[in-house]
Amino acid sequence: MNKNWMALLAVGTILSGCSSSGRYSMSNDVAPKQPISTSHIENAVPQYEPYSVSGNKDYTVLGHRYHIITDPQGFTQKGQASWYGKKFHGHKTSNGEVYDMYSMTAAHKTLPIPCYVEVRNLDNGKTAIVRVNDRGPFHQGRIIDLSYAAASKLGVIKTGTANVEIKFISVARPTEKHKTASLPTYAIQVASSSNEGRSKSLAKNLSDKLSVGSYINSNKGVYRIYLGPFKDYSSTQKALSKVKTLGYSTAFIRKQTMTR
Repeated sequence: MNKNWMALLAVGTILSGCSSSGRYSMSNDVAPKQPISTSHIENAVPQYEPYSVSGNKDYTVLGHRYHIITDPQGFTQKGQASWYGKKFHGHKTSNGEVYDMYSMTAAHKTLPIPCYVEVRNLDNGKTAIVRVNDRGPFHQGRIIDLSYAAASKLGVIKTGTANVEIKFISVARPTEKHKTASLPTYAIQVASSSNEGRSKSLAKNLSDKLSVGSYINSNKGVYRIYLGPFKDYSSTQKALSKVKTLGYSTAFIRKQTMTR
């Protein structure tokens, strides 16, 4: 995000779920010191999610009143995209989730959260799908703040900003009859190893610590450790944040396609 977020502290708003923290001592946002490759990080997968209780009320920032869009069907917008990274990594977003700069997320001033949008970089033609779960950017001309991962995929990191077009992705609420079949499931790939015993031990250890399922997928002597499956993207992100606090910074979310 940009430095105007500092104003949120003064007005005591809950938009970013922020408290007194060291991130505001940085005059500018920065990329991670040792950035991991984002090539393996997949687009956010649109699915029906009820809008969160927090983060969806009209609000005022820097003297401007923002009204949340109640019916975003067909919403499109053109303007500049910026990105935010280490400065806000690990802190709460506007709907109470924890911001992870390696997840495909974004901030928007008025779209309901959470929701999904397609972002097209008009400068290079690259596209990505992100999950909007935060508010911002509060800078003239900018319409969306991308996570570090999303900005990397769209080629925005080096330029800082880019001309983009965003399109709201409509997801129908599933009926109970087809709910299980229509919703995708997700898994967290924690790590990989050539040692089967250590892989099994790690999978069990993480499963016990986080109270989630775990399993291993082996292929040509490589053992990949997974946590899950999870039924929705939001709970997967929450589990991913916990995994990263345990030291597995390269863990990432995959859409679950395999059968167990």
